[in-house]
Amino acid sequence: MAFIRKKERSKERFSLLLLDLEEYYFEQHTAYHINSSGTAQNRRIRGSLKICSKSVIFEPEAATKAILKIPLKDCRRIEGVEENERNPFTESKPACLILETKQVYLIKEANVVAPYRIERGDTNVVFELEMPRKTEDVVQTLLQLHRASCLDKLGDQTAMIAANLQSRLARTSFDKNSFQSITECPQMECVAEMVTPLVTNPGHVCITDRNLYFQPLNGYPDSVVQIRLHSVRRIYKRRHGLQPLGLEVFCTENDLCSDIYLKFYDTKDRDELYYYIATLLENHIAEHTAESYMLQWQKGHISNYQYLLHLNNLADRSVNDLSQYPVFPWVVSDYSSRQLDLLNPASFRDLSKPVGALNPERLDRLLARYRDMPDPRFIYGSHYSSPGYVLFYLVRVAPEYMLCLQNGRYDHADRMFNSVAETWKNCLEGATDFKELIPEFYGTENSFLLNDQNLDLGRRQGGGRVGDVVLPPWASDASDFLQKLRAALESQFVSEHLHEWIDLVFGYKQRGSEAVAAHNVFHPLTYEGGVDLDSIEDPDQKIAMLTQILEFGQTPRQLFTTPHPQRITPRFHNVSTATSHSSSSSELSPVSPNEDSSFEDLTEESKKLAWSNISKLTQQSCHKIHKEAVTGIAVTRNGASIFSTSQDSTLKMFSKEASAMQRSVSFSNMALSCCLMLPEDKTVVCSSWDNNVYFYSIAFGRRQDTLMGHDDAVSHICWRDNQLYTASWDSTVKVWKCMASDISNNKRTQFELLAEFEHEAGVNTIALSPAGTLLASGTKEGTLSVWDITSSSLLHQLNCHSGKIHQMAFSPDSRHILSVGEDCCLKVTDVQTGMLISTVSADEEQRCFCWDGNTVLSGGRSGHLFVWDLLSSKVTHKIPAHSGAVSTIWMNEQGSSVITGGEDKQIILWKPQY
Repeated sequence: MAFIRKKERSKERFSLLLLDLEEYYFEQHTAYHINSSGTAQNRRIRGSLKICSKSVIFEPEAATKAILKIPLKDCRRIEGVEENERNPFTESKPACLILETKQVYLIKEANVVAPYRIERGDTNVVFELEMPRKTEDVVQTLLQLHRASCLDKLGDQTAMIAANLQSRLARTSFDKNSFQSITECPQMECVAEMVTPLVTNPGHVCITDRNLYFQPLNGYPDSVVQIRLHSVRRIYKRRHGLQPLGLEVFCTENDLCSDIYLKFYDTKDRDELYYYIATLLENHIAEHTAESYMLQWQKGHISNYQYLLHLNNLADRSVNDLSQYPVFPWVVSDYSSRQLDLLNPASFRDLSKPVGALNPERLDRLLARYRDMPDPRFIYGSHYSSPGYVLFYLVRVAPEYMLCLQNGRYDHADRMFNSVAETWKNCLEGATDFKELIPEFYGTENSFLLNDQNLDLGRRQGGGRVGDVVLPPWASDASDFLQKLRAALESQFVSEHLHEWIDLVFGYKQRGSEAVAAHNVFHPLTYEGGVDLDSIEDPDQKIAMLTQILEFGQTPRQLFTTPHPQRITPRFHNVSTATSHSSSSSELSPVSPNEDSSFEDLTEESKKLAWSNISKLTQQSCHKIHKEAVTGIAVTRNGASIFSTSQDSTLKMFSKEASAMQRSVSFSNMALSCCLMLPEDKTVVCSSWDNNVYFYSIAFGRRQDTLMGHDDAVSHICWRDNQLYTASWDSTVKVWKCMASDISNNKRTQFELLAEFEHEAGVNTIALSPAGTLLASGTKEGTLSVWDITSSSLLHQLNCHSGKIHQMAFSPDSRHILSVGEDCCLKVTDVQTGMLISTVSADEEQRCFCWDGNTVLSGGRSGHLFVWDLLSSKVTHKIPAHSGAVSTIWMNEQGSSVITGGEDKQIILWKPQY
């Protein structure tokens, strides 16, 4: 990736990323960690002791042993222990260094990049320096730094550490023995810090008539960094922490990664060095302005990607500064189709609007808050680019940066960059998520999408581990995904509209009344000039303000104050067919019923015939289309399209005719628990663990509406006669009025709450009687309740199972309710009396079933299907099916088609043989 140094230091496990933010690494000593416990081999561990401004870090030579980090603020005692000299005439000298601390961080145990482990509790950590005479000096240094770390005020801490740093820099100077040639003439020398993401490293800068040098105070990672002046192609003055102190030097034309980024302590030093290089190189470097690049772009001499890269550079965006990382736009809006159509404008995001304004409903809520807000007002409380967002995208290739930013931890697995579609959806719907993309999405290096390092990034709520990023259906792999995004960025549509996005981010709509009109107003602290740090006298307040600015993200420097012209583009007709296909292929086209899916005689005789042959189920096909357990199945009336939900948070559409998955939709990053088809086969309704119910339009291929009706996961849903029944772990079942015709015709749906049924535990499943007058509910604690829907009254309630009730269903005549639960029992309850009339014990837990009032087809934990005769309370047939528990069963009205879903992530299509 752009900011990860190309020079690999494979043998070196220590890096400045192990330090806290704004911490300095001063010096290192060869030492031994003395451990009183363990084997003789482990009692004396050789390594490098790093003295840092806020901590002590010990890096063992053995790569399998953990790096130790001891925060100085946690130390209760720091002292040297004298040698036991036999000679009384010899002065005693400190030989060991003892740190009594409250906690120790263990990093890279077994040489694996992982969240830090903390050993808490008072302990003495003992080090012995290989050169004992230096022990006393180290102790005095640590005592001074310890005093700084224990000061109450952050401003005082920072000032004391800064004084220590400046004292060290003043006592040293650039070593001219590092010059490449003895004939070089020094032109200027000063102190500065080399900046890399999340890290600054102090040292000395020297420029000669041939080279620019930087010599780190601590000699890390190299004793000197050298840049040949005749190789320099671009130089930029930078803001760092909103102050004009930075200078970045590039030896390439178009690379994102510079050769060095320096932060000076004095703007005068920065400017002097800049003008010296610029004057020296004026014969072979043209200083480009935004207007000169704009002209090249307009005429097609540089690509959209190159133009955005140059604008980011001119606007102070640098890959070395995560608070000002280069920002690129989302350009594609279609992450669900099987094919990406770059000739269809609907495939693209509206570039005239900021991300926060793309969803009108969310924007209305934000504007209502904005109107009631006191000055200074802002529409968006978070930014479109920040260090957290950059590392959100890059955590798989930059895990140590994420651990550095988040104090040794990764983010929660469900908040990781798990899916492109999920991320786009959250940017459209999330209350505080308005992030844009980074250049890597339009590059050629795909490693940031793949967990090639096998990092343990945690488990999602559905149980699955965070692995590779889930890509849209139209991408065959990560390389194909990036190639298509590059094609989209250079497409006709984006070329014609990119100037609109530039107006928002770099141009005249960035600030003032035009920004207000464009709904493009962010927090004041994100803008250049939004706060004058020099005017803040309180050092604590100043540091807190600077920290907030750096972590929150910063708006680019404004480059244009008038509307940006459109690109002069010919009408493209040469878009690669490999990356653009007609969207009609991904739309649900009418399917002529074949013999298998034709409408059958719905008489009782046909149902009896199907159930009498249910034991002769034959597997037709098996398809692994999900990444986690399948939770629900819904099928169109002609059987052509199969919709399934999963704990992987996706709704997928499978074409029976094409025997292939055609769509994949993600409404949130939480598991979907159930799905059903509304009449006319136009809408699929899905329930989710994120407390919502989603309505998906098959014709339009997108989420049509959302019902936010519960305070916990929605576990099950039913539908009948324009009424939706929702069960939730918040211990309620709710009945909503919503017109199926309005939903199908894409009209604004009004959800009217008709009834609410309270329970004493989370509701896990519900069922409607065939006549639609009764509702049965089953809880996590095994309670079965029967409700009269017309009067909203409770008819019966009994403790039916000793554990969670997985599923229940009325018999066709509505006289009985069958339920299965965690207690491995099938139980039949009489509806009229509420009495338990039959209990059948199974050898294993049954998770789901279909039944005709007597015969039961159930799915077990082992993955087998079982056929039961309830009259004899026996299993009559056992059918091998899934390799994991069967989680859902769907059967059509005629009983002529069965589909099962399992924890093995598969759906299996079955037919009984007559």
